[in-house]
Amino acid sequence: MNDQYNQYNQYSQYGTNGQTYEAGSAPAPKKAKKKKGKLGFIILEVVLCLVLALAFGIISGVTFLGVSVGGNYVLEAMGIEGPGFMLTREEPTEEPTEEPSEEPTETPSEDISVAGDVDSEVMDNASLTDVSAVVEEVMPSIVSIVVTTEVSFYGYTQDVEGAGSGFIVGQSEDELLIATNYHVIEDGKTIKVQFFNEAVVEASVKGKNISMDLAVLAIPLTNIDGETKEIIEVAKIGDSTQLRVGEPAIAIGNALGYGQSVTTGVISALNRELELDNGSVGTFIQTDAAINPGNSGGALLNTYGEVIGINSNKIGGTAIEGMGYAIPISAASPIIESLINKEELYILPEEEQGYLGISGTTITSAMAAMQDVTTPYGVYISDIVSGSPAALAGLQRGDIITGFEDTLIETMEDLKSNLGAYSAGSTVTITYMRLGENGYEKFTCEVTLTSKPASGQ
Repeated sequence: MNDQYNQYNQYSQYGTNGQTYEAGSAPAPKKAKKKKGKLGFIILEVVLCLVLALAFGIISGVTFLGVSVGGNYVLEAMGIEGPGFMLTREEPTEEPTEEPSEEPTETPSEDISVAGDVDSEVMDNASLTDVSAVVEEVMPSIVSIVVTTEVSFYGYTQDVEGAGSGFIVGQSEDELLIATNYHVIEDGKTIKVQFFNEAVVEASVKGKNISMDLAVLAIPLTNIDGETKEIIEVAKIGDSTQLRVGEPAIAIGNALGYGQSVTTGVISALNRELELDNGSVGTFIQTDAAINPGNSGGALLNTYGEVIGINSNKIGGTAIEGMGYAIPISAASPIIESLINKEELYILPEEEQGYLGISGTTITSAMAAMQDVTTPYGVYISDIVSGSPAALAGLQRGDIITGFEDTLIETMEDLKSNLGAYSAGSTVTITYMRLGENGYEKFTCEVTLTSKPASGQ
């Protein structure tokens, strides 16, 4: 214990650093010092975190804005509208006041060039519906036709006018040629043509094809005044074999006899087979362009102003709205050409005309159906004179005459007019149909005409 006391006393007299103190006067114990470094470190960490967070936010924001702006500029360059977030360009406050005239002149010039391209595309599409330029170009080739026929009512006869249309298909040295439907001029007592300038001239039938419902009219050029000659045009003929369903179509004609009018639509169908009044089956163009009474014989046109069909109100009638029909021009053109090139028949005096020796009638659709005739036109031989040129050539009762020389015979009037142009002693070729084991078959024979007796055909 003494050792412990001495040791304690020793510590009481000497400080820990070797200094001496009087007994009982040792310094008071020192208070524990606070660690200033720990608090500073915490503050430093907080500040550093704030700085890093702020820096990250700034970098992220700038990056996001950069990507957004760059992306929008790329989309703009590609012609695609951006998502709506754009960094607007800040214009100096002085710029609107300092250069107000430069910005309006630069911006509109760019807008006009772009808008001009768009407008041209719109106009190209609009041209499919705005056909005024096409109509203006083709109108001088379209005509109205007024036909006067004689109708009997209870023993009284009266002249009745009918309306139709046509288009100019050619002009020779001495006559103007117009195509139309046969049913337009059928049984016409007088036929008058009205041109684009409203000049009216009388016309005659140059040729007709009843089975195809086609006819060609002729007007002597000497009957047409100089002003009219200057404005009329020959129609441009197109190619109906190249038509596509859905392409635009323009119909022009003398609807209801009120004068030329225009309707538009599309090609609804091609190669549409329909049965006609005479029992034959034809192939037609179907369109939803309105084809009304009076439009028959007029032109169905494409957007190039070319005739692609001959309108016919008779085909299909008006039973169903939006279904009009036209004869394809590619099928009609060869027939029209043959009618144009047909030589004029000069009818001889009756005493000089040749004699055939038959009695006949124009075959009707009812007769064709009864006889099962595949070509429902021509002259049905109902009787034949014994010993006549026809009998000697081998023609028989029940035969159907369909051709005389190179001319198609569709009616009794056709046969009479052709026969009247040949004198006694002429030898002609006649084409006819005869019923056999396999139905009607086609034959030809040579007939030498004799002098016409006092009565008979």
